[in-house]
Amino acid sequence: MPRYKLTLEYDGTSLVGWQRQKEGSSVQGILQEALYSFTGEVVTPMAAGRTDAGVHARGQVAHIDLVKTWDPERILRAANAHLRGKPVAVIQSREVPATFHARFSALSRSYEYLMIIRPAPLVLETHRAWWYHSPLDLDTMREAAALLLGTHDFSSFRASECQAKSPVKSLDVLDISTQDDRIIFCIKARSFLHHQVRNIVGSLKLVGTGKWSVVDFKRVLEARDRRQGGPTAPACGLTFISAAYPDNSEKPV
Repeated sequence: MPRYKLTLEYDGTSLVGWQRQKEGSSVQGILQEALYSFTGEVVTPMAAGRTDAGVHARGQVAHIDLVKTWDPERILRAANAHLRGKPVAVIQSREVPATFHARFSALSRSYEYLMIIRPAPLVLETHRAWWYHSPLDLDTMREAAALLLGTHDFSSFRASECQAKSPVKSLDVLDISTQDDRIIFCIKARSFLHHQVRNIVGSLKLVGTGKWSVVDFKRVLEARDRRQGGPTAPACGLTFISAAYPDNSEKPV
């Protein structure tokens, strides 16, 4: 049974998230229906990261298994033909070994979170960024963010409904950059807890506004208690950027 790796782009604004649910449109469900339309096969796409409602993706990775062998380019073109008018697109398709798994083979996952700082509310980017009306202290935010690098118990930044077996995660990258009125958080780790990125950004915003000091932020991390953490940043600012895999995991078959 051939396996295919699909790289996806989607606008999560109107979606209930990656995973198919009883009500509402999901990325998994939309893709599943598009694939069935031209293959006649009921497949269950597996993703590198199961994004929440309202979260976007620029380079989500999924894999599918089909009974029939297809040319990867034909899958890309046919899938996009049936996705026309939907907020999902397949931007790359390739055949991979049966040992490749979009989720379990991933070495890391990268996200970006976008804030826009300006007096006027957002219009064109309402569903792409978290708007804040006043400047933030970026230097202090970066100092606090540096405390999260490495391996920690991230219970203070973990959603109550998180199903991960352990709150201990290793954060490889947490960069905060600016471009005009934009603040871009680049975050990379092997895996994340539910709402971890959004809870980190929401907490760092409190540092940026001066409501928390770096010492306060450190105290929250060490508390290992979500009730001590900051607010969950809106889903609209979060985008799944990419997943990285071992070089030999995707060798053409």
